[in-house]
Amino acid sequence: MDVVRKKSPRAPSIALDEALNRALLAYDKDRTHAAPAEVVAQNLGYKSANNGSALAAMASLRYYGLLERPREGMLAVAKAVEQYKFAPDESQRKALLRKFLLAPNVFAELLELYRDGLPSDATIRYELINRGFLPAPAETCAAVFRKSVDFVDYFGQPGALEPTDADDEGANIEDGPRSRASNLDESDEAVQQPTVASFRSATPRQSASPLPPLGGEDVDSIPVRLTGGRRAWLVVPHRLYDADKVRLKAQIDLLLTVEEEHGNS
Repeated sequence: MDVVRKKSPRAPSIALDEALNRALLAYDKDRTHAAPAEVVAQNLGYKSANNGSALAAMASLRYYGLLERPREGMLAVAKAVEQYKFAPDESQRKALLRKFLLAPNVFAELLELYRDGLPSDATIRYELINRGFLPAPAETCAAVFRKSVDFVDYFGQPGALEPTDADDEGANIEDGPRSRASNLDESDEAVQQPTVASFRSATPRQSASPLPPLGGEDVDSIPVRLTGGRRAWLVVPHRLYDADKVRLKAQIDLLLTVEEEHGNS
């Protein structure tokens, strides 16, 4: 009988400072031009894209919004990395760092929950486990999260206690390490190309004044209640074809089937 392995939610596996340094290395090689995943992995400082460390790093960079997937099989350093590199003053760099930090959904939700400052690692780990993380990935995520927050000096910045909607946008969550670069492309499609649906979630703290639904006049915003008093919005166009339904279901399935971190296979 097959054993179903529990998956941890997607989250960066490397801290923002390391991710940004690698993105700047890649930028120096190919600027913001699209390149195959194998080339991008080498530009990031890895020998090949076909190993767990390289795949995890590329996924992490996508969660932070440092890498983009302009088309199938190709990756490119995000324009925001170029803006950071050539920012004329420190305030603009800090604003971009804050944007990168809030790009992963789990980081944005934790910072909304801990508005007055971070608690102990044990408390963060407990919160992550309650959100579906396995113990070991929760410990890793807590450490990466704290290091990234410290790097950005998030709580020392003006407006740190008021995350904006713009900060919540962007590529947000990441796959665990995979064995093949093609698998990274598959997961990227679910994250980078939400052509049928978009999701936003609110923590229990937000439930009193929920986030406004995404979309415009040509879409329906459907609220979905989540565990722990949270909620999400499913945004779909008014005209939903059969092919759209298949794609939507496939993207949701991908979001719910995340590979475990190293050491939890």
